[in-house]
Amino acid sequence: MTVYTPLCFRGKKILAPMVRVGTLPMRLLALDYGADIVYCEELIDIKMLQCKRVINEVLETVDFVAPNERVVFRTCERERHHVVFQMGSADAERALAVAKLVESDVAGIDINMGCPKEYSTKASMGAALLSDPDKIESILTTLVKGICKPVTCKIRILPSVEDTVNLVKRIERTGIAAIAVHGRKSLVYLFSLLGRKKEERPQHPVHCDVIKAISEAVSIPVIANGGSHDFIKEYTDIETFQKATAASSVMIARAAMWNPSIFRKEGLFPLKEVMQDYIKYAVRYDNHYTNTKYCLCQMLREQLETPQGKKLHAAQSTQEICEVFEMADFYEETKAGFEAKKTSLETETQDEDDQMEDPDVIKMAVRFDRREYPPQITPKMYLLEWCRKEKHPQPVYETVQRPLDRLFCSVVTVAEQKYRSTLWDKSKKLAEQAAAIVCLRTLGVPEGKLCEGENHLINKRKREDQERLNNRDRGEELAEPSHKKPNFIEETFDMNVPR
Repeated sequence: MTVYTPLCFRGKKILAPMVRVGTLPMRLLALDYGADIVYCEELIDIKMLQCKRVINEVLETVDFVAPNERVVFRTCERERHHVVFQMGSADAERALAVAKLVESDVAGIDINMGCPKEYSTKASMGAALLSDPDKIESILTTLVKGICKPVTCKIRILPSVEDTVNLVKRIERTGIAAIAVHGRKSLVYLFSLLGRKKEERPQHPVHCDVIKAISEAVSIPVIANGGSHDFIKEYTDIETFQKATAASSVMIARAAMWNPSIFRKEGLFPLKEVMQDYIKYAVRYDNHYTNTKYCLCQMLREQLETPQGKKLHAAQSTQEICEVFEMADFYEETKAGFEAKKTSLETETQDEDDQMEDPDVIKMAVRFDRREYPPQITPKMYLLEWCRKEKHPQPVYETVQRPLDRLFCSVVTVAEQKYRSTLWDKSKKLAEQAAAIVCLRTLGVPEGKLCEGENHLINKRKREDQERLNNRDRGEELAEPSHKKPNFIEETFDMNVPR
């Protein structure tokens, strides 16, 4: 049994949160090279609250999946006790809800209070929070009291050293475990006074004196950030930056983005080797090729105009990226391994399904194909109509989703008998339609297919529509039948739902 030790933020080398860079492959690579703690890219609270937590048995990951099936955050056991989840939030209750959603899969929670990007500040997040200390206090206090994992935040410095120190002291009183300080100024909070917004960019000198003043003013660990341009070119420079700021730890962004082996005590690895290591993680954890390509382009930098750089820029898939770096065999072997594992898991799942199968359920191997039915007519509608006619209770659908591949299976109960399809479908609605088909075919009842000839439900609807129009012409209001809206509207859906 693994004993969890809370994160310590003193004497640590940390991968900074970077949009589009701080995804799982980069975080794992940084840990391999010697990073102690890794921050994920900033993820917005509202977007995370739409996600559901899914165990990906093929990749051996925990995925937080959006309604459109896009993986918003992916993590794994390797980084569980090292990864800090950074979120963008301007609301204490939303922040707490997200923290509770991911708490069991991460080592800590961080609130971004330094991002100067407009998408963040327009929503009162990021650097915009620096102008609202009350909101900062509310968010951090709520998190500290509401979760068991350590809470941190990352800020930029204010134009005045005194104002910055006073703000950090107030933040310290919320009970957070550490504070990361980007040593360049944020002027977002002066927007209302000056009518403009301007941030110090990476080419501006980092204000080590301000970070030092903060480090000496508070007792919690201060994490120095922003030294890539002026200080950090190799591992030994990390200590130089730490001494210049008197900080407890150092957080590295661009120097790590350019070459994550910056965390190696023994020195930098050749870039070719680093990129190949990164690609291995990208393939192993099914990273989206656009994100993989972006990170590799950041590493290549001035080599983007070389033949290899141009080929990378033209790549349109993970496979093509692997071909650019002479790793096609690795790609094929890894993908073949995924398929073999998926097949094995499916076999195990099927065996479990067979052992647990209710013998009283009537089964058929059927799928619902929208093209075989008239517009807005479905088997579920026919089954409901039949139940009403026979004075049975309306059908009851019980649908489950299989974690392995996120496919659905539905069981419908009609007149105390259960029916289901043995085939799993890509959406809940498709699975329910398939179950309805099994029931109708078992009963020998029409299911509404085009090949069955005249469709009485269509004729019935036409008569009701015409009757409603006639009554409206006479100025009368006819209440819509209670059964129409849920049945007809419920069944209009997109057949091209991604898995």
